[in-house]
Amino acid sequence: MPVPVLNVAEMRAWEDASWKAGRSEAAVIERVGRCVAQRIRQFTRPRDGILLLAGRGHNGDDVRAAEPHLEPRAVELLNVHDPATALPALEAALGRQPVLLVDGLFGIGLNRPLGPDWITFVEHVNASGVPVLAVDVPSGLDADRGQPLGAAIRATHTLTVGAPKTGLLRPEAWEFTGRLEVESDIGLVPCPITGELRWSLPEDFADFPPPRPVAAHKGSFGHLLILAGARGYHGAAVLASRAAQRARPGLVTLGTSPGVYEPVAAQLQAVMVDDWRTALGKLAGVTALLAGPGLAGGEVEAAWREHVVALWQEAPMPMVVDASALDWLPAREQPAPAVRVITPHPGEAARLLQATTREVQEDRVGALRRLAARYRGSHVVLKGYQTLVGTADGPVFVNGSGDSGLGQGGSGDVLAGFLAGCLAQPTWQTELLAAVRYAVWQHGAVADQLSQRRAHWTPEDLIERLGNLRSRRPGLRFDTTSSP
Repeated sequence: MPVPVLNVAEMRAWEDASWKAGRSEAAVIERVGRCVAQRIRQFTRPRDGILLLAGRGHNGDDVRAAEPHLEPRAVELLNVHDPATALPALEAALGRQPVLLVDGLFGIGLNRPLGPDWITFVEHVNASGVPVLAVDVPSGLDADRGQPLGAAIRATHTLTVGAPKTGLLRPEAWEFTGRLEVESDIGLVPCPITGELRWSLPEDFADFPPPRPVAAHKGSFGHLLILAGARGYHGAAVLASRAAQRARPGLVTLGTSPGVYEPVAAQLQAVMVDDWRTALGKLAGVTALLAGPGLAGGEVEAAWREHVVALWQEAPMPMVVDASALDWLPAREQPAPAVRVITPHPGEAARLLQATTREVQEDRVGALRRLAARYRGSHVVLKGYQTLVGTADGPVFVNGSGDSGLGQGGSGDVLAGFLAGCLAQPTWQTELLAAVRYAVWQHGAVADQLSQRRAHWTPEDLIERLGNLRSRRPGLRFDTTSSP
């Protein structure tokens, strides 16, 4: 299940509750060490050089506990008590050209600025150019505020343990955390704190997609109507339609602009393509709607806007609104007759809220809440690094999958299509929030997989793998029969 995002005091309270319940600090450290070692093995190959930097506290203990599990890597452990004394040893170790540096100098207990010698030590690490895996929090970063205390390690990856810390999700922290990952199963008691913000874990989606009944037919899995595509932007309609197919609804109809009908239809086979006005005549059998991909241009807005707004206000089935159509939506005073999902990126969210993109990024949760309140009853997918999913009240979920490879035209159309394809199916509509979260996670996780396997990929590559990535339940983390 999702884990709460905690501040330092809440994390300490969770730990104290675990010790009072009889959990052992030594056992937790050993488990964290194994988790860290597993991640190091995933980043490296046998006989690669690994430099472990371990401080005095438990953060250093976690890194030291990883060392016995790293054979046959060439591991060098540097215990750093006095940074001035340890600096020559750091320089010598860096001269041996390790492929990965593991940061365990300071943890969440750091609450004062680093002294000059520590700043010099941290700056040497940052200047080395060696990829860094930070354990729990990059050393020198305030875990509550996300700001460096004089200086901080610039990690390429941060493996935070137990739960994400509030400061690590602040935009100003991202240049220090790099890719943030969460290892929640470290032997503590179940977390007694819930909180507003929750981090989605891959195992949350172990039961997705829902099983398809053996005697079912295409009528059992819904009918999605997509309204998309204008001259110069017709590729968005194709991408959204193909992505929707990957979710496997029973039927997909695309209503597009007459001027782009032929090039769009020529690229789709199982999707039924029609003039958008004709397609709107098929609403009686539709179970979900998607509007927006590729609907750009003044002449398009004049033709489409009235109809999209009417559907937004009155359609009795789930509706996803994306891209240009977001700007057409009126605020709502009453809840819609069915679920509404909007999928803005930060720039679009800023326009809708009459704010700046910077203001949205500085308070992403607040921006999501304001959008959900403005469009009453809506689910909001606030895209970007660590995409947020939530409503006007209740928890907001942070998605940890996805990387900067998604920063290319078309990836948002793919997400919108896949999400709408999921929501069109009656078997998914019983858990709509979970379905939205799953679509966001799957989209990002496939992007991660692609980035691990190739340097460059396209939205078409993303569609090809979409829906094929399966989560798994926890419990098989330490299989030593896997690659060394």
